[in-house]
Amino acid sequence: MTFTEAEIDYLNSQRLGRLSTVAPDGYPNNRPVLVHHNPQTGTIDVTGFDLSQSGKWRNVGADPHVSFVVDDLASVKPWRPRGVEVRGDAERLTGEGVSPFGDEVIRIHPRRILSWGLDPDSPRAMERRDVSAVG
Repeated sequence: MTFTEAEIDYLNSQRLGRLSTVAPDGYPNNRPVLVHHNPQTGTIDVTGFDLSQSGKWRNVGADPHVSFVVDDLASVKPWRPRGVEVRGDAERLTGEGVSPFGDEVIRIHPRRILSWGLDPDSPRAMERRDVSAVG
């Protein structure tokens, strides 16, 4: 399993994340995107309006290395940030049925996952782990 049960529950409760790609000039490009955990593939599937016409789509085509973050505040008092960061390789997919979430998808294959604040009994705990490539 790529993600822990707590990470899956958290990802499924969120709709927006931030995808960072590498722009042609070598600088990071960070954009808000719709987020979907794909349980069939153990990946993050990014969708959006006219995705294949976007800079993030072009960036992934030129350099597949990405970072993706979903985070929020469980509470302000006490301060309880929580989130999931995924670093990995992305691929561009188009066509009917490429994902249950749309016909244009940037699919992120995790290589490293960091999560924090997901355990209510230990809200300051952070988990970090590498993920083996599938296939």
